[in-house]
Amino acid sequence: MSRRAHQVLSDVDTVAGYDTYIELVAPLIAGKHIIRSAMTREVERVAAAIDNALQGYACALISSGDPGIYAMAGLAFEMCRERQIAVTSPVSRGSKPPDAPGLVVEVVPGIPALSSGAALLGAPLTHDFAVISLSDLLTPWETIARRIEAAAVADFVVVIYNPRSRRRKDQLAKTQKILLKYRNGRTPVGIVSRAYRDGQDVRIVALEDLHAAAVDMQTTVFVGSSSSFQYLDFMVTPRGYAAKYDMKR
Repeated sequence: MSRRAHQVLSDVDTVAGYDTYIELVAPLIAGKHIIRSAMTREVERVAAAIDNALQGYACALISSGDPGIYAMAGLAFEMCRERQIAVTSPVSRGSKPPDAPGLVVEVVPGIPALSSGAALLGAPLTHDFAVISLSDLLTPWETIARRIEAAAVADFVVVIYNPRSRRRKDQLAKTQKILLKYRNGRTPVGIVSRAYRDGQDVRIVALEDLHAAAVDMQTTVFVGSSSSFQYLDFMVTPRGYAAKYDMKR
């Protein structure tokens, strides 16, 4: 967590978030008003946070990783637009808000799982990569599959969020099947669960074995490109220096 995020949690009156995320920061928010809800209750949670802020309270709407990556920042802005709430940044951009109820909204950057997981693996994202979520709650599987195919054809490293849940059992295997049309079965795949949290687990497996890997909603999967390699316990995607420079000097 960034220093700014710590400061914001210390300063606000209210903290709103998914039950699991509230528990993760519980020691930092003791004594504050808490708005909490279960998974799939995102709209209700964000609405409650907006209402709280409109009443004059400083409210932090929290997410894991970064709030702008598969998280709540976008939904908060969407709901403000639908409710015609004027939103301004704490850093003025020179625009004047419309004549409507207004909020000052700061999106505090976090450390996304693709960054924390990559650091634990070594350097899998040193070259171009694509990030795809396998969750089909809001995006049809057919759309997700087309994106996986496009990323595979383009030889991106593919970072997979939400690889498996209690309801979604076979989408990771379907993803593996698509990728194997364009990647060698021995392509390294980094698997990181709960990066920098209790229960952290870091593994590297071959793409042909990905379907059998133990993953859940707190796991991020890094599928290498055709140039990615495993060196000792690390996964690396070269940037291309070896083609231009003497790497042994």
